[in-house]
Amino acid sequence: MQNQRFFLWAALALVLFLIWQSWQEDYGHVAAPPEPAAGQPDEVTAAQDSDLPVLPESGPATPSETSPQPILPRDETARTTGQRIRVTTDVLEIDIGNNGGTLLRTDLLKYHRRNGDADETVRLLDAAAGYVIESGLVLQGEGGGEPIYLHQKEFSTPQSSYTLADGAEQLVVPLTWQHNGLKITKNYTFRRGQYEILINYRLENANPETLRGATYAQILRPYRAVERSMFDVETFSFSGPMIYDGKDYEKLDFEDIVKQPISEPVTGGWLAMIEHHFLSAIVPEATQPTELSVAVVDGSDERLRVVGPASAVVANGDSTFSQVLFVGPKLQDQLEEIGSKLELTVDYGMLTVIAQPLYWVLNKIHSVIGNWGWAIVLLTLLVKLVFYKLAETSGRSMAKMRRLQPRMKALQERYKDDRQKLSEATMRLYKEEKVNPASGCLPLLVQMPVFFALYWVLIESVELRHAPWILWIHDLSIRDPYFVLPVLMGISMYFMQKLNQQPVDPIQQKVLSFMPLMLTGMMAFFPAGLVLYWLTNNLLSTAQQWRINKVVEKER
Repeated sequence: MQNQRFFLWAALALVLFLIWQSWQEDYGHVAAPPEPAAGQPDEVTAAQDSDLPVLPESGPATPSETSPQPILPRDETARTTGQRIRVTTDVLEIDIGNNGGTLLRTDLLKYHRRNGDADETVRLLDAAAGYVIESGLVLQGEGGGEPIYLHQKEFSTPQSSYTLADGAEQLVVPLTWQHNGLKITKNYTFRRGQYEILINYRLENANPETLRGATYAQILRPYRAVERSMFDVETFSFSGPMIYDGKDYEKLDFEDIVKQPISEPVTGGWLAMIEHHFLSAIVPEATQPTELSVAVVDGSDERLRVVGPASAVVANGDSTFSQVLFVGPKLQDQLEEIGSKLELTVDYGMLTVIAQPLYWVLNKIHSVIGNWGWAIVLLTLLVKLVFYKLAETSGRSMAKMRRLQPRMKALQERYKDDRQKLSEATMRLYKEEKVNPASGCLPLLVQMPVFFALYWVLIESVELRHAPWILWIHDLSIRDPYFVLPVLMGISMYFMQKLNQQPVDPIQQKVLSFMPLMLTGMMAFFPAGLVLYWLTNNLLSTAQQWRINKVVEKER
């Protein structure tokens, strides 16, 4: 019973080691796109021959694999030729191709690939790398006939570049296509400070025949096998498709999509292509029934598609359709406003229930003091205050256990050949002194889920990306470049241990004395913000335990 704290520290070290080992097992190699086995159906090729979106009869679109129309091949010529329309806002620089009105490039002007390098902004969509978003309408006469797919059509625009004017809150970029009495205006709307992209279609049908139309949008991106490195925490974040069906969300592995493409009707869902800190997403209207599909095309390209419900475009009349895209950083306040549960693309894993409140509190503190490092320090103080009474009870128990250590050592010498009598004598001593040895374990048990939840907050929250603290700490989301914080954390842990009860067993004493050094080595590669949290927590715990020890001594 006297060694619970030793075993908890050992368990913490083991858990940290297992996390590191799991990373190496799961991500230590680079996966290549699978090749079909000889004699087996070529599932990748089958997906490649899937179809353009089908015009639904009513309600949700039917699976696209049933259409008689072949999918448009990866026509790189169409994306590298023709006119590019340059759009610049306060946060985005975008290229839109007049061939289909496709989003060909997005640069995030407020985010840079490397901290301190203002010359290279984060480029999310990039036609040169095969990562684009195609969008449009599928139109067909009520009597049938060849369907029209707008992402195959050439649009015209009044000018080749658009810039959000100073003081303006939004920018509208119009693209127009006309053919045989049908005029379609595709308006892109960008808002100041926002990464949401609104697309509105206005159809003017001068024909005597009623048309049926439905929106569709698809994200196309080559499969990316990420090289994992324990020296770069960004490489451990998931990169690939994510689907939300209105109830649950799921991250999709490339190999699974190859084996079983997804196509399902949903209401209130969305599709996203995520990577560390950034994403592109198609977000249908929450009340609108849609078809979500995910497949692999052209052998290695992941395709995410959303097809909306069909509606009529009356003869000699007009109609409107709309779509919502998001291309940018995982800013949780914006994501929450755009789509239901879209903030889940900030993947905190199983500890989301703890991580989200931690982030909320951390963000509120930061909004007041303006520095994420000091916000982490204050968050640690708040956590300590919340569990103050629990820690105080635990600290008093540890102080009493520390005072009883000479008597426990004497009992061990007296009954060294009789384990049962030693156990009975120890329990009598605990009862006489009213000591509960298990209560000393509670603070560490409480800290562990908070510790791991905060780890994911620091790793996944783009708000902390490249966030400085003081002096040499220029980015709290990566490791301390000079390992100062891990060393200070190890020193603080050493002194904290000296204030607590030491194991009677000499072997356990040696192992416990080695624990600060081992955890220092492991924490050296963790984000600096997380080490700052642990260091602050150790300092507060040490101060609290020192005071409790003094109080207990006076009470004697």
